[in-house]
Amino acid sequence: MPSELGVIDVAIAPPDVLEASLVEKAAAIVNKDLYGTRLLLAGKIPRIIASYPTAEAAKAIVQSLNAIGIVAFMYKDFELHKPPTGRFRAHTLKREEGKVTFRDNNNKERSVQTGNVFLILQGTIQKYMENESTKTRMKFSLPRTILLGGIPVWSPVKEKIKNVAFQTIRFIRLYDQSSIEPSIEIFQNNFNYSFLGQGMTSSSLQNLNATAAELRNAFPQAAFDDRLTKSLGASGPFPSPEDSIEINCRLIYLYHRAVINLG
Repeated sequence: MPSELGVIDVAIAPPDVLEASLVEKAAAIVNKDLYGTRLLLAGKIPRIIASYPTAEAAKAIVQSLNAIGIVAFMYKDFELHKPPTGRFRAHTLKREEGKVTFRDNNNKERSVQTGNVFLILQGTIQKYMENESTKTRMKFSLPRTILLGGIPVWSPVKEKIKNVAFQTIRFIRLYDQSSIEPSIEIFQNNFNYSFLGQGMTSSSLQNLNATAAELRNAFPQAAFDDRLTKSLGASGPFPSPEDSIEINCRLIYLYHRAVINLG
């Protein structure tokens, strides 16, 4: 009987060493061909390996994959694809005794206790931007040429041109254990790095990396994951577009939760 929760996905974290025997065992468990299974087990980021109509069926697959040494976990498919909510986009931060206080562009404040951050995730996103510009070109006018006895006439014509560009931006997200959504979000091009003092440079990328280091010091118990700042190879394009970055971030968060649960 189908689950009331909807489709249940099973995801895996690609192993560090991909042995042929492991691929064969995994393929038998998820009932897929060897080639397709090898592709799913390759790469650097967690990925969906199968989907099931019931939580019971998915749980059995997760347990079987865990038994052969693959970190596997399950979740509701709609959670992976739901629109982002409750994001707090920080503009400044201040380290205080036992907490870090963040403020956004509207001067709203959110404090995070040093023991309440489960994951610090650093990644790169590609934002696509589209704008219109006007270009003037000369167009041959046949009617006017005929009226002037065959003397070629060219008239200026304005045309609208759509320009598509992209901007590569680094970000940091802080997560607690209670939500798949980040509690704090920092973007490279929209943050005040003055808290770094003399450590601040003219490079926003260097400043963001320094900010990540500060956050790791402030939340020493938190896991740190920066695989989304690197080329993903078989796991997907780099940098990730906005639609896939959300899924990748959620899969990485769920992976770290699974690692904790597995001990």
